[in-house]
Amino acid sequence: MSLLARLFGTSPDPREEWRALWHRVVGEARDPDWYRMCGVADTIEGRYDMITLVLALVMLRMEDEGDMAPATARMTELFAEDMEGQLREAGIGDPTVGKKISTLMASMNGRIGAYREGLRSDPSVLVDAVRRNVTMAQPDAAEALVQRMAALHARLARTTMDGLRKGEIAA
Repeated sequence: MSLLARLFGTSPDPREEWRALWHRVVGEARDPDWYRMCGVADTIEGRYDMITLVLALVMLRMEDEGDMAPATARMTELFAEDMEGQLREAGIGDPTVGKKISTLMASMNGRIGAYREGLRSDPSVLVDAVRRNVTMAQPDAAEALVQRMAALHARLARTTMDGLRKGEIAA
């Protein structure tokens, strides 16, 4: 969509179709049980790690569906938009925001690859990926985090694309 179309509202923003799912990703990442029961550090870094973990699982679900590249691009745009807003709110200025967003996007892509590999292979690979990518308050709780992560992955697998689009995740 062109900048003029977005500015003047001549076309609907294609990201809006996926905004409910983005809000669900953030809501899921904020669930206190990730922090209380799974040992994730309740810090800015830990919260970012959980958003990227949940988003990675959602994007892997979309990837499994096939032909979802436009939708995953929209989710990536929503992620970048939200992270940019968070950085600006934290007082980071224009010259630095772009570089930080690039770093966050590279981190996100690396995590998707690590989680994909871990979910498709031996659980110890996923534990190692979590230990590398999630700020833990209790490092020995990585296995608990992986168990809950696998459960969310299974719930996402049971969720239809229409359900995801609406921001729903199967029980």
